[in-house]
Amino acid sequence: MTTVGFIGLGIMGGPMSVHLANAGYTVAGYDRSAERLATLVEAGGRAATSTPDAVRDADVVAVMVPDSPDVQAVLLGEDGVFANAKPGTLVIDFSSIRPDVTTELAGQAKEQGFRLLDAPVSGGEAGARNAALSIMVGGDAEDFEAAKPLFDVVGKTIVHVGPSGSGQTVKAANQLIVATNIQALAEAVVFLRAYGVDLEAALEVLGGGLAGSSVLNQKKQNMLDGNFQPGFRIALHHKDMGIVTSAAREAGVVLPVGALVAQLMASALAVGDGGLDHSALLRGVERLSGT
Repeated sequence: MTTVGFIGLGIMGGPMSVHLANAGYTVAGYDRSAERLATLVEAGGRAATSTPDAVRDADVVAVMVPDSPDVQAVLLGEDGVFANAKPGTLVIDFSSIRPDVTTELAGQAKEQGFRLLDAPVSGGEAGARNAALSIMVGGDAEDFEAAKPLFDVVGKTIVHVGPSGSGQTVKAANQLIVATNIQALAEAVVFLRAYGVDLEAALEVLGGGLAGSSVLNQKKQNMLDGNFQPGFRIALHHKDMGIVTSAAREAGVVLPVGALVAQLMASALAVGDGGLDHSALLRGVERLSGT
């Protein structure tokens, strides 16, 4: 499978499509941003004029868009993937959406002769640019094996986690853990500053002990510099926390810390921080602390 139609060339999809083009795949990308299309073209890809144009000759269709309604819009309808791609095409949805929506879409795909994998990713912009993403994949095992060479181009940790919807469920758990870690790190930073501790030194030693984490390593500099240029926007993490809390309610499980962090994320969005990196949860702790 050497021809890829890639829909959505944003912060994550853009670098991923470029890696595929650099690896020798024939990539036709579609995005409403001419600038994003130009980046793919520079890497040897083709700028498609529409979703139908991108997917018509594709062996694989990759989708990376923000939310459940966006995925539904890309896959369904007259201008959607299912109406314009070749029968048997493998569709890989890298987006982070609701597990129940993924399951419904997988059923529709099968009815129309397509194969759908849900393959949400973790690692943020840095992971996308460095081809070091963690990819959690739901769907048929045979389809996973067929897509594995493509996954290997854009990711580092690639795991088949179960049937359709499982990838999205694991991603929801990932976002719960990440948000909670960022909130804890933000609170630790405000706490340390209040006591006049050398913050950079403190975070260095914390990173070498049990408190160390990928979140601390990747987000501490944002907090030290007060630079919240988005690698992953609060608005998107707010959406993901909504998925977590809704899915937990449906399963009848209680996530007390997750519910609180979801509210703090919602607060950050409400005060206008939605376009900032999720490490800007620090600003919420600062506001609560009067600093």
